Amino acid sequence: MQRVTVTLDDDLMAELDRLMADGGYANRSEAIRDLTRAGLARLRADATPDAPCVAAVVYTYDHQAREVARRVTATHHDHHDLTISSMHVHLDQDQCLEVSILKGSIGEVRHFADHLVAQRNIQNGEVVIIPAGAAKRLR
Repeated sequence: MQRVTVTLDDDLMAELDRLMADGGYANRSEAIRDLTRAGLARLRADATPDAPCVAAVVYTYDHQAREVARRVTATHHDHHDLTISSMHVHLDQDQCLEVSILKGSIGEVRHFADHLVAQRNIQNGEVVIIPAGAAKRLR
């Protein structure tokens, strides 16, 4: 392992310290290593859109909002080749959470997930893309 020195402004350092405390990190080095790994994985994924990946797209929506449930279902059917599995959870009387597991090329998966979470009345959408073989590279 190598030691490096990094200069951060006070506000950024305060955010890093909050991340460290909230995430249960033992020290700043662990937090910075995780942030670096995540950033590098994102850059690699963006640079290789044809590479295979698995992903999870998570989003919430108000099921009573006009046509949203029908649009979500249609979007999944339009990309049935990418969707491995989906789970639907009723959070309360109005709000639903869906988690979909996807598999395909990074570009196809990102396009599908971005299209899905950008739909009207979709709330809090996030996608996590894991390039195939990423676990081996991070060791």
